[in-house]
Amino acid sequence: MDGDHVILGLTGNAKLGQTDDNALGHGEKGRAGFDGVDKPIHDPNLNDDDGKPRRKGTVITSAAHIITAVIGSGVLALSWSFAQMGWIAGPIVLLAFAWCTYYTSRLLADCYRSPDPIHGKRNYIYMDAIKANLGRKQQLVCACVQYSNLIGTSIGYTIATATSAKAIQYQNCIHDNGPDDPCLTSTTVYIAIFGVIQIVLSQIPNFGELWWLSYLAAAMSFTYSFIGLGLGISKAATGENSHGSLGGTSVCYPSNGETCFTRPQKTWNVFTALGNMAFAYSFSMILIEIQDTIKSPPSESSQMKKATLLGIITTTFFYMSVAIAGYAAFGDAAPGNLLTGFSTPYWLVDFANTCIVIHLIGAYQVYTQPVYAFVERWCSLRWPNNSFLNLEYNVRLPGRRNFRVSAFRLIWRTIYVIITTIISMLIPFFNSVLGILGAIGFWPLTVYYPVEMYIRQTHVQRWSRKFLLLQLLSFVTLLISIAGLIGGVSGIIQELQHVALFAKT
Repeated sequence: MDGDHVILGLTGNAKLGQTDDNALGHGEKGRAGFDGVDKPIHDPNLNDDDGKPRRKGTVITSAAHIITAVIGSGVLALSWSFAQMGWIAGPIVLLAFAWCTYYTSRLLADCYRSPDPIHGKRNYIYMDAIKANLGRKQQLVCACVQYSNLIGTSIGYTIATATSAKAIQYQNCIHDNGPDDPCLTSTTVYIAIFGVIQIVLSQIPNFGELWWLSYLAAAMSFTYSFIGLGLGISKAATGENSHGSLGGTSVCYPSNGETCFTRPQKTWNVFTALGNMAFAYSFSMILIEIQDTIKSPPSESSQMKKATLLGIITTTFFYMSVAIAGYAAFGDAAPGNLLTGFSTPYWLVDFANTCIVIHLIGAYQVYTQPVYAFVERWCSLRWPNNSFLNLEYNVRLPGRRNFRVSAFRLIWRTIYVIITTIISMLIPFFNSVLGILGAIGFWPLTVYYPVEMYIRQTHVQRWSRKFLLLQLLSFVTLLISIAGLIGGVSGIIQELQHVALFAKT
């Protein structure tokens, strides 16, 4: 989450942006006795046990959903992460994240149905599973974490887009004027342009009308990831740079800011790298929704465990390939965003960065539409008779019959985009922000809640060997997330000391 881990969650069987009615107990479907499902006449040949049309998903389609949703912009930071850790620790830590995510995903698969993993009531989304197993208070805490992560990711994507747009301008300048031209520019301009685009796209009433943007974004993420892999292999084969070291970036005084850092800086960079890797594997919030597409028998949980294994093996192989190729190409000087380090062939580098821009324009909406939906639904339910909040106007546009415009939606969504844009201008640091996002999302959503739900549902005996091992796993990953958070914050502080805001670099 890498990059688009909520794409399926918003366009598939259950939409994150539309969960609050039953997940948080609001609206008509939150009334007592209503279980969130409209039940037509049950026909076992046409409907599943919950009255919904029979699901058609398989292990292969579910694995494909996982792979498509996970691979994204987070892969671009993995070579830099390897540079901080070196050839020994880098691959080991990445594999450890993969194993941990797979193991907790297996636990989560058993929580799709409650209280019995085979015959219990279905939970359609992640927060439904938390409510069924841990109660409403934990569900509300999870909602805060999840929406905070969505907001933070929209900021991270704004920064990543500006970084790629700046790289395009830099490559074109070098190509036209030669390597002696400093080609200075500022990310601030591109952040502002991105904000204007998002203000326009944000006026589309709901994500259902943006389905095409999700598929375009997914295609772009695969395209630039494979280009990055190919460019890394090509550059590494030339032998122009150091191929890295066993321990990663070295320690020196004073720091050169590229391959050699002071010991505290080295420590913070390693912590940030942990956060970057955590971000790449923070996709557990969509797994329940993917599992809700699987047909049975055999049981959904058994098929989902196989799909998760296949998806994580494929994703980890791709992650490892890109990270190794990028680190071999640049050595300890690997850039924070892999594609910004390449200069030739300039047209291919430009195309890859353009794919990133297109992808993140769509991904921003993927992450913000649930926030929009939650706030607007809450306000509508809180003040149902307020015309400013609830009144919509039909505006006729060329080539379209009607476009629904709401004064509240126009103002509130515009303010949201402006705020995230300003924050992005103040902290335009790709790796540090990514590390913070990974730290915030990985432990609670990928480890803590799946472990606690599994313990509650399977009645794991307190202080038993299994209970202690599960708690140890949760505690260790909590420490890793705290380290990632410290590293990200420290990185921002360090970069603010050496970079003038809004300056051209």
